[in-house]
Amino acid sequence: MLAELEFFLQRLATEPAVLVTVGATRGSVPRETGAWMAVFPPASADGVIGTIGGGHLEWDAMREAREALAAPAGSPATWERSVTLGPSLGQCCGGALVLHYERVDASLRGALRDRLTAGHQPLALFGGGHVGRAIVQALAPLPFDVTWIDSRDEVFPNDVPLQVNAEHSDPVQAAVPQLPPSASVLVMSFSHAEDLDIVAACLQRQRERGDLRFIGLIGSATKWATFRSRLRHRGFSDAELARITCPIGLPGIVGKQPAVIAAAVVAQLLLETAASSPSPSGA
Repeated sequence: MLAELEFFLQRLATEPAVLVTVGATRGSVPRETGAWMAVFPPASADGVIGTIGGGHLEWDAMREAREALAAPAGSPATWERSVTLGPSLGQCCGGALVLHYERVDASLRGALRDRLTAGHQPLALFGGGHVGRAIVQALAPLPFDVTWIDSRDEVFPNDVPLQVNAEHSDPVQAAVPQLPPSASVLVMSFSHAEDLDIVAACLQRQRERGDLRFIGLIGSATKWATFRSRLRHRGFSDAELARITCPIGLPGIVGKQPAVIAAAVVAQLLLETAASSPSPSGA
């Protein structure tokens, strides 16, 4: 998702486009509010970046956007169109939505970057091992801004995705107070001792601020039983310990391969994010 955005903004430096964004929605629709598609002039290579759901809805939006790009100077810079997804479009979703059209150019790149990443969920990932790397790759096309943290030097790959900020922290738990509000946290360092200190720091932050959305610890039920006992000795109550999810990942997805674990964990994060977010208007 962020790679598409950066590609769009780079292209915008040399030629204008029409940004088509899904506005208010009602009922069953192909994409959520905020989904976007950038349409460049017909002669452009890679003339469309992003998607608002495909099918005739997207085809008609592309046609309208290109007509606007060819219109004379002085034509409206923004406009909206209400769409019902019925037989006339060859789409039987049954819902309705509003498409917002906006002529954009290089002067708007900074504002567009801020606007199109505003709904991203902050996430802190502690641990640069095999599973951490697999999770970072699985998150690459999704709306998460990742802070990837490890106490070891030179543990991160050179080619991290655009929305990932890799940070060295020693001691590693010192990074916890600096995490953005509403962050989700995944703990999977190379050391159980580090994992314990990170979890304790997260619990302390929850006690003081209560602003972490999700705290997940990789490991078995046996590992969590040991941690729970040690954390009680550090003064944390059972109610506080109940805020920790261990093991992490959706139940029922089996397999020890890093990519399988990553798929289960990312699916769990998406469910947690959806559960804590307000329902779309009119849905």
